[in-house]
Amino acid sequence: MKIYLACTVRGDRGAVEALRTVCARLEAAGHAVLTTHLLDDNVDAAESALSAAAVYARDIEWLESCDVLIADASGSSYGVGFEVGYVLGRSLQTSQRVLLLYRADREDKISRLIAGATHPRCTTIAYRDARELVDAVETDLASLHRRV
Repeated sequence: MKIYLACTVRGDRGAVEALRTVCARLEAAGHAVLTTHLLDDNVDAAESALSAAAVYARDIEWLESCDVLIADASGSSYGVGFEVGYVLGRSLQTSQRVLLLYRADREDKISRLIAGATHPRCTTIAYRDARELVDAVETDLASLHRRV
């Protein structure tokens, strides 16, 4: 399965360690994670080497080719919001799914639009730690395999 793992590049990156754990588990299970570079400590500098148009074109291509978007909204990011809206807006035609994540301790700081998401192709998961996050993502992806 091709997975686009989204997280903030310029906002609060407190979720990155947990996402690194998720990414390692996804890759170990044979999934292709298209956006591992977002988990690097120097991602903002690396992304700044590209033009905004190049980042947009690359990311749209990845968004259109992924099976699942796993998006962490813990760190307040316009980019993550755009990615979620883009995939969900097309999901009834593309059959793509979104796992929308956020750290439970940040619930009062994220958009209520995130916590209240009820789109039929979206699962929202509030998590407390990396272990809980990995378990929830693996359970949801296993459920997806059973439905396919």
